[in-house]
Amino acid sequence: MKQLVLASGNSGKLREFAALLAQFEFEVLPQSAFNVPEADEPHCTFVENALAKARHAARLTGLPALADDSGICVSALDGAPGVYSARYAGEPKSDARNNEKLIAALHDQADRHAHYVAVLVLVRRADDPQPIIAQGEWYGEIVETPQGENGFGYDPHFYLPEFGLTAAQLSATEKNRTSHRAKALAQLITQLSAAS
Repeated sequence: MKQLVLASGNSGKLREFAALLAQFEFEVLPQSAFNVPEADEPHCTFVENALAKARHAARLTGLPALADDSGICVSALDGAPGVYSARYAGEPKSDARNNEKLIAALHDQADRHAHYVAVLVLVRRADDPQPIIAQGEWYGEIVETPQGENGFGYDPHFYLPEFGLTAAQLSATEKNRTSHRAKALAQLITQLSAAS
């Protein structure tokens, strides 16, 4: 097995990526196993932030690294909160405060279209000139009243017309099949398969 460092401390992401990448002979380890601190995310695009995180983890471990950056983009807010989704209402991070701020920002807006974005970047080494980049998007609209107990972040307000439910009302299985991260992962797997 080749070791691959995940530039994240999120245990849910670690399980998901480990299961999917095992077929490519990757043993996925969290960056915390190498005492790698979180990387700065100073960029205004998901791809630049994911690339910075992947290069940071690869540089400090000497191993291939995988990073993701994701968030929600709202049409009426010119794509905000975007890369600032997790910290939209400031520090410390709070899903409840982020959702309150989003609903307030959309108070007088008729257009409620939004989409989640996930970008995955895999680098073979810190100075990899050709990182593998995959992106997935998940389209829906923002609803005023939160619904559902599953998921996290903006999921209770992210309504999916094709299901007639919010992302927080979907089962974990359904979400993992249709979400932005699922689409990005499928794209990553396709690219890895082509490269192997």
